[in-house]
Amino acid sequence: MAAGYWAVVPAAGSGLRMGGPTPKQYLPLAGRSVLAWTLDVLLAHPRIAGVMLAVAKDDARWTECVPAGAQDRVRHVVGGVERGDSVDAGLEQLARVRPTEEWVLVHDAARPCIHPQDLTRLIEAVEDDEVGGLLAAPCTDTIKQADDASRVGATLDRRTLWRALTPQMFRLGELRAAYAAARAADRVPTDEAAAIEATGAKPRLVAGRIDNVKVTQAEDLALAEAILRTRGLL
Repeated sequence: MAAGYWAVVPAAGSGLRMGGPTPKQYLPLAGRSVLAWTLDVLLAHPRIAGVMLAVAKDDARWTECVPAGAQDRVRHVVGGVERGDSVDAGLEQLARVRPTEEWVLVHDAARPCIHPQDLTRLIEAVEDDEVGGLLAAPCTDTIKQADDASRVGATLDRRTLWRALTPQMFRLGELRAAYAAARAADRVPTDEAAAIEATGAKPRLVAGRIDNVKVTQAEDLALAEAILRTRGLL
C-alpha cells in the first residue's frame, strides 16, 4: 500500500431520509453518482494515498464509482447499520496494513463538494497537532435552543459555535481506541471528534468552506450541482 494518508469513507447507509430506494451515495449528481464525485476529489489529492470504503454487504455498485486508473488505491470492507459502525469497520481493516500512529482522514460519502484546498488546509493544520482535528464552519446565523415545548429556551452565543464538517483527521490507533471506549460505554458518537472528545482530548477546529455540503435531502442535490458548476467542473 502506498505511502501517504489514507481516508476512510463510510458508505453503507440506506439513505432513508431521502425517501427513495436508492442510497444517497448512489443518487445521480450531474450525470454521475454522489460517491463518484467524492472519491474523485479524495483520490486526486497528492497527500491522499488511498481510500478504505465501508459499504453494505453484497453492494458491488461502489466499483463503478472509482476513478479510472485508481482501482488499486481503493479497498473496501463491509460496514454497519450506523455511520460509526462503518467507520469502525474501516479503521479496523486499515489497521491491518497501516501503522497505528498514522493519521487517517474520515470523510462522509455524501459530501461530494469537498474542495481540494480544504483537504490541504486540514492536513497542514493537523499533521503536527497533538490530538487531531476537523474541518468546521463558524456559525453565522443566530442559534436558538428549544425547550420541551418547542419554544425558545435560550439564544446561544454564535461566536463560540461551529458546524462540524468532514474530513476529520486523527491518528488511527487513537481513533480506534476512542470508538472502542464508546462501544463499551454504550455511547454512539455522531462523528469522530465526538469520540475523541469523550476521551478528554480537544480536537483542533480548522475553518473550512461552507459549500462543503452534505446530501441528506432531495434539494441538496440541486445545491451540490450548483456548487460543482460554479467551480467549472460541469
